[in-house]
Amino acid sequence: MSSQINSYRRFSIILLALLACGACQSKTSSPDNARVYTDELGRTIRVRPDPQRIISLAPSITETLFALGAGDRIAGVTTFCDYPAEAGQKEKVGDTLRPSVEKIVSLKPDLVIISTSSQLEGFLKKFEEIGIPVYINNPRNIDETISSIERIGEVLGLENRARELASSLRARVLAVRSRVASSDHPVVLFMLGTEPLIVPGRPSFINNLIEEAGGRSVSADAEADYPQFSYETALARQPEIIFLQAGQEPLPDRLKETPAARAGRVYRLDDALLLRPGPRIIDGLEQIAAKIHP
Repeated sequence: MSSQINSYRRFSIILLALLACGACQSKTSSPDNARVYTDELGRTIRVRPDPQRIISLAPSITETLFALGAGDRIAGVTTFCDYPAEAGQKEKVGDTLRPSVEKIVSLKPDLVIISTSSQLEGFLKKFEEIGIPVYINNPRNIDETISSIERIGEVLGLENRARELASSLRARVLAVRSRVASSDHPVVLFMLGTEPLIVPGRPSFINNLIEEAGGRSVSADAEADYPQFSYETALARQPEIIFLQAGQEPLPDRLKETPAARAGRVYRLDDALLLRPGPRIIDGLEQIAAKIHP
């Protein structure tokens, strides 16, 4: 906690220094033809038409920009942005939680896009003080993810490409929904951590994925996004399918008497397809649906 507080203090000191020593003279002013948009938290921002220098502060946003054909406009990304391969060639501005303010400012962006999942919206709003517009991305489920892609495309002046991409993604979602609509909905345990057991709660993105894929999460009644869960409760709810993350430890012994383990229905999933609300989240949906309803 103290390191986080120090990071916030350091950020404030840097901004004050920039403003006090003349950075305000090179402040990015909104052009006369700037367009007004509302981001996904309802904030109004002014952005130049067809912004050409974009900073992405989340892997999902970087993937969205490349999918929209705007990869050549990306001026900087986080160290976590590893897809597609071209993202690795972009300037790095730090990790998702601790981006370098100095680096971002030095890249002279037209637009910074952040995700609420990065927990940085309050931190980076201060960029507005030096004239850098910040768009906040905030999808909470699959439908909102697709709508978010359309909205980002609009801000970038890529409306047609965004509509085409969104249309193809929605068609794939509808295909999954149609395939699982008349099927039973087996009970699913999705393990995000083992010691302690961490699971997706009702408001979480992963719970939405499980439901869309035709399953019922054992932890769907939990009110937190990703709460700790007792193994006793998980056992009592008799999961028929268990999902582990790639690279996670083997299934704990205490879950080996579940219906899922006895039936050999314990699967590992690609984290990057499930935890990044961008275009590849539909790949994640299809991956889960194929395991629940082979």
